[in-house]
Amino acid sequence: MLYALIAIAALFLGICVFLASFLTNGRRQTFEESMEWQKERYDTSFYTSSLSGDYLVEGDGGYRLNVQLLRTWKNDGRYVIITHGITDNRFGALKYARFYLDLGFNCVIYDLRGHGANEKTYTTYGDKEGRDLAKIVEDTRKRYPDLKTLGIHGESLGAATTIMCLKYRPEVDFAVADCGYSDIENVLRKGVRYMKLPGFLVDMQNIGLMIRYRCSFKDMRPIDALTDSTVPVMFIHGEDDELITPSNSQDMFDAAKGYKEIHFIKGAAHAVSAVVAPEEYLQLLESFTERVLTEKD
Repeated sequence: MLYALIAIAALFLGICVFLASFLTNGRRQTFEESMEWQKERYDTSFYTSSLSGDYLVEGDGGYRLNVQLLRTWKNDGRYVIITHGITDNRFGALKYARFYLDLGFNCVIYDLRGHGANEKTYTTYGDKEGRDLAKIVEDTRKRYPDLKTLGIHGESLGAATTIMCLKYRPEVDFAVADCGYSDIENVLRKGVRYMKLPGFLVDMQNIGLMIRYRCSFKDMRPIDALTDSTVPVMFIHGEDDELITPSNSQDMFDAAKGYKEIHFIKGAAHAVSAVVAPEEYLQLLESFTERVLTEKD
């Protein structure tokens, strides 16, 4: 009887670890796949003309991150670090870089840990990624002596990473979070309900995370990073986003301190607001950054 109970417990824990691994180690897009998606939706020719260099930055725990700089023709010391979404790579940042380049910002784009050209590893949904971004902020300020202004901008997991980074008090002037989640657990629970699966599978994933990766859903709550931050933040979310519902951005907006804005883009599903409404998106970025920088000066 004892051996049977041990076997059942081992099987249960094994399934928990499998579910956690499935959550954190999904398939990643290739550079070719990501660039093809971009090319089908907008003109990406600016990428090669603005590409200024490739380099590595040590992130959390010494993990090496592949980084690129895109330079604008304007040179007034403005920089922004753009973080892509899950499964994507640095090319996923181009849909936003095109706007920032037009607004006179040099753009730092990079591959999230476990994505693009980086060494394969698991995703922590903003926990380690937020610490990585804080390291890139530090590196950017040291690397570019002409820097006068620095912002951070992220999409989906990149938005969660952007907000989580604020917990480490990075020296940034503003943050933009597009279609981010307030906490990953609510997204997963909505997903299992949609698929008509039992909710305890999410609890099993959490157990697996604690066993295999020494983290849990409580470490994946961007909304908690807003408690003590006064960095100006703009939240953007597609009204038709069914993957990460707009209520996530609304909850974070309500929790944010200091200057904040929130905008919902009509007709936009997940992570396509900048493609569905490019003119509106550019105007929002221009208005927000100019207001923040005017008040800074």
